[in-house]
Amino acid sequence: MDCIFCKIIKKEVPADIVYEDEKIIAFKDIKPMAPVHILIIPKKHIPAITDIKEEDVELMGRLIFVAKKIADDLTISKQGYKLLFRVKEHGGQEVNHIHLHLIGGAPLFEDIHPI
Repeated sequence: MDCIFCKIIKKEVPADIVYEDEKIIAFKDIKPMAPVHILIIPKKHIPAITDIKEEDVELMGRLIFVAKKIADDLTISKQGYKLLFRVKEHGGQEVNHIHLHLIGGAPLFEDIHPI
């Protein structure tokens, strides 16, 4: 696959990277919805949550653990934050590569895009 996130992983497209290891990369969203808005993605291309396989279970858990680590590092854990997966068109997924949104730094009582 050659989606925009795969290009970020390969460093073909610039991003403001806040975390990276052998399986995960995280960077600031270019259209933040809050003071902290980080996208956390697996380096393995998986188009959507609906495409997860049994072999991906550990990787999906790692996404959440990395989100917690980043929230701790950015000192937003005490007051709280939102973790969000969007799934396919009706879920609002814009890039066909699984990505976990870490959103915080302000009160988040409403849905991001209420109907």
